[in-house]
Amino acid sequence: MLYGKSIKTLIDHERNRLPEEHPWSDFIEQITVSFALQQEYRHSLGRYSRFFCELANGRFFATRCPKCDRVYAPPRTLCLDCQSIPDWVELSGKGTVKTFSVLHFNAGIGADVKSIHGPIFLVYVLLDGGHTLFPHLLRCAAERLAIGLRVKPQYVSGPVSHPLHLMYFVPEDEVL
Repeated sequence: MLYGKSIKTLIDHERNRLPEEHPWSDFIEQITVSFALQQEYRHSLGRYSRFFCELANGRFFATRCPKCDRVYAPPRTLCLDCQSIPDWVELSGKGTVKTFSVLHFNAGIGADVKSIHGPIFLVYVLLDGGHTLFPHLLRCAAERLAIGLRVKPQYVSGPVSHPLHLMYFVPEDEVL
């Protein structure tokens, strides 16, 4: 609201200006501008940095609570059960699909995501040695997608738009 009137009431759509009797009419015009924005973020991954550094080196790390022995993947900075500070532990990255979702729309953010054609499979994997589900992408033929499918990580060596894209899952029996 501007001076008790809505902007819609103040705009004279014929002239794309505020009505002349308005005190700001000489300064405010309705102009439409089209432009694209590109934003670059610099964000510290903090304690999670090691997880992504190890993915870049082709290794899969999780965190293990020293008190209750729960293994978290994705890693956690605190044990969710006893609030202890966990230690890093290496896992094979292999596991079993427990549930999944099929995405028929590709947001196309980053060249690595744009390169995925067809439906995208988001799977939740219980990793061997883990206690939590790890959500990530699975690349396979649609007829292979199933609960209970054994998967393994495939590491990416080229540039990615986000550190999460340093790996994806493939069926464990798939030869690459």
